[in-house]
Amino acid sequence: MFDDGDQIVLHDDCPKTWKPGQRAVLMVHGLGGSHSSSNLVRISHKLNMLGIRTFRVDLRGCGAGSTLAKRPFHAGCSEDIAQAVETVSALCLGSPITLNGYSMGANIVLKLAGEIGSGRLGGVDSVMAVAPPIDLGYCSRNMNRGFNRLYDWDFSRRLVRMVQGRIEKDENYYDGFQFNEKPWRLIEFDTIFTAPQCGFESAEDYYTQASSARLLPKIQIPGLILAADDDSVVPIEIFKKNPRSSSVELEVTKGGGHLGFIAPRTIVPDRRWMDQRVVHWIAKLDGHSAFLDD
Repeated sequence: MFDDGDQIVLHDDCPKTWKPGQRAVLMVHGLGGSHSSSNLVRISHKLNMLGIRTFRVDLRGCGAGSTLAKRPFHAGCSEDIAQAVETVSALCLGSPITLNGYSMGANIVLKLAGEIGSGRLGGVDSVMAVAPPIDLGYCSRNMNRGFNRLYDWDFSRRLVRMVQGRIEKDENYYDGFQFNEKPWRLIEFDTIFTAPQCGFESAEDYYTQASSARLLPKIQIPGLILAADDDSVVPIEIFKKNPRSSSVELEVTKGGGHLGFIAPRTIVPDRRWMDQRVVHWIAKLDGHSAFLDD
């Protein structure tokens, strides 16, 4: 429970063979997702098969925590994940912990890793981020171009529906907030809802403070950013414009879209090769190799 009374939920997937001191992974979902997002479920299962314990997060108001928080989540809520790390560290005494995030969740874990810097937070020793929107303002503007507007509209629609659904259950959520007009773009949603509800002066102020780009040079733990050169949500040029520390590797794939990364079975047995890359990288931290098929 946080100081403001809100709670988030951690889903503990612990293999029978796991022992204290062995690796754990804290997994953070993307915008509009939850612990039940298909990528988290698949990758958690594959890590569990290797004996790695996983904790899938439900951010404020998401998934199993939909009624446990009055405040909303946002793309820079690294303080919430820091408290989740403390809980996981207490449950997994002496265990190294990998932060693992996807899309918005990837930005959050990179931001936290940068805030840790050369210090320590629980057992955190590594960070693995897939398709992180490290410059939220740039990504928001990019989604208003061409066919990218479909993503912009879809994200906005899902977020509005989530907020309205919570208000219908309890009108006291968000201090009685109501949409006078439904936003059709993410920046409109963040201007009307996210920024004022989360204590930012404006959407641009929110994007500036919540973006992980400014903190990438401060990351001291081993890290991997996995991105695709055709991602419509996270344009690849943002990784060229923003420097990062030498401890963070950038891997850019040819194709993959935004969290797609699907290949024909004639090329790889597991079509979801993003899963393979995440699992292999995390497993290698402890000197293991992982070759998993569906």
